Amino acid sequence: MSSAASSPRRASVVVVGAGPRAAGWLERFAAARSVAPDRVPVVVHLVDPYPPGPGRIWRREQSALLKLNSMAEDVTMFTDASCAIDGPVVAGPSLLEWAEGVRDGRVPDAEPAHPEVAAELRRLSRGDFPTRRLQSHYLDWFLRRTIASLDEDAVVAAHASEVVAVESGVDAERVRLADGTVLRADSVVYALGHTGSEPSGESAALAAFAERHGLHYQPPAFTADADLSALRPGRLVAVRGMGLAAVDLVVLLTEGRGGRFERDSGGLRYRPSGREPRILIGSRRGVPYRSKISSALVGEQPALRYLTPQVLAALTRERGTLDFRRDVFPLVERELLHGYYRELFTGHPERTRLPWERFRDRLDTVDLRSAVYDELVSSALPDPRDHLHLDAFDRPLDGLRFADRAELQDALRAHLRDDLHRRTAPEHSETLGLFLALLHTMFALAPIGASAAWTEESRTRDLHGWWPAYFSYVASGPPGHRLEELLALSEAGIVEFAGARFDVHADEDAGTFRVSSASVDGSRPVDALVDAWLPATDAQRSDNPALRDLARSGDGGFRHGMLRVSPADARVLDGSGRPHPRRWAIGPFTDAPFAGAFARPGTNALSFRENDRVAQSVLAELSLVRDARRLSEALPTMS
Repeated sequence: MSSAASSPRRASVVVVGAGPRAAGWLERFAAARSVAPDRVPVVVHLVDPYPPGPGRIWRREQSALLKLNSMAEDVTMFTDASCAIDGPVVAGPSLLEWAEGVRDGRVPDAEPAHPEVAAELRRLSRGDFPTRRLQSHYLDWFLRRTIASLDEDAVVAAHASEVVAVESGVDAERVRLADGTVLRADSVVYALGHTGSEPSGESAALAAFAERHGLHYQPPAFTADADLSALRPGRLVAVRGMGLAAVDLVVLLTEGRGGRFERDSGGLRYRPSGREPRILIGSRRGVPYRSKISSALVGEQPALRYLTPQVLAALTRERGTLDFRRDVFPLVERELLHGYYRELFTGHPERTRLPWERFRDRLDTVDLRSAVYDELVSSALPDPRDHLHLDAFDRPLDGLRFADRAELQDALRAHLRDDLHRRTAPEHSETLGLFLALLHTMFALAPIGASAAWTEESRTRDLHGWWPAYFSYVASGPPGHRLEELLALSEAGIVEFAGARFDVHADEDAGTFRVSSASVDGSRPVDALVDAWLPATDAQRSDNPALRDLARSGDGGFRHGMLRVSPADARVLDGSGRPHPRRWAIGPFTDAPFAGAFARPGTNALSFRENDRVAQSVLAELSLVRDARRLSEALPTMS
């Protein structure tokens, strides 16, 4: 990457952020320029205090114990034939294929220098969950390859700083960096991933309470960045949350403090180091996210049956009328049951009593929460464990009350063992059918995520809240071995499960946190509390100065804390809904449907489509700016 300042002859694009989302946008910009009939000379400034490519979340300077929750073959930064984009497809390797290419010499200049990371790369194989440190090398290589692919009229300059303000001028933006640099920009692309946020609401109140009483409270944070030193050996720590952030926290507080897992004839065992705190963990559900699936599909290939393009078109016909839970989720549930049972009936017919087509046609007509549904599945499936009840699958502890904490531990361990078996055993590939149905449902709904048909309440409550959380619980949980480790930690007495509807009360009189759950009687005092989930994606409360500047200046309009962008090309919208002529934004801080920076191959990834639209739009805008300047320069001569 060049560190040269922009030439007066070059147009200038400033990209706020240089992590994987920014790198993905730059790849699409390079691809668009490769086929453009007329290329505007340009300098692209990547501004980020963290390493270009990996960025903050995926930087290599973090614990070797932290991993992706995706298998190596399911991670790619490259477009493929499935992508519905205007720019050219530029194929490239998945993370697994990249590692294989490094090993056999097809991918030069990518061998990790760190011996542990190099060893991981050499042994990485299909089905493995790679470390974040290895992913950082893939992202670094991807960005370097992208920069090398740019035409000779494009230059990239990296700035290890932060954008603190963007000011609009008559014919350009002035971008101010924390180090005092001021960059002139014809276009500004906000391409940030997850950012931190200032505590507010309950988090702010708990922090103030903890400070008054000398307790410890850790608000939502990125686990790799959190200071865990106050969680001393033997101290009882209440942890709210049982998603990926909580799993990472448990890893750092146990194996990260010198404990080790060993396998013997009885299974996996945990050998404590003596430096671990005692961890009391719970959540609203009271169970961890469902583990990743490693079985293979053996029945019919999945296909959507209820959320068809025709149905979605009808649902989004009228502005401000669409409610996700009322109008859409009932169809999602039918897709989930259809995907699960299709794989069960067509892949494992020996466990069924009815032909698939007959069962399917009756399933289409029944109320999914009725006695008729129960009778249908009982008549068709002799083993009750094959019956799928979505409410119980979502909230397995609801309505259950345990005699004491020991009985609760036994029940949670049984739940974890069952979940692991059903999501890894080849004979239970119906869970993969369920997963694929949910995945295809998410893809089907993505194009209407920015539709004006949604009610404001549903947009906030569901599209940016409940629905992504439900998807993550079912389809984006931890690798199976992490839940096996959680079982071992429970059996070793390091981790205790608190149960469902885990509640925290700030007891002013006693000067302590009191925790309780709906699963077991009684409450317990604790002096250390961790809220183990990512900070809210609220752009107005972000700790990123560029986003705070957008909120303060009024140049960006916000809807329920999310930066508003145009559905067509992700231009930043102001408070009146007018698109900014020189600013675009992509990432989880916008009100566009959420799209991760990288994706599974062959899935027409939403982020790749969005990156492509924005790259095309910026490229067109630079041409217009260039033409306007040529005309302006020619006018005095013509007169």
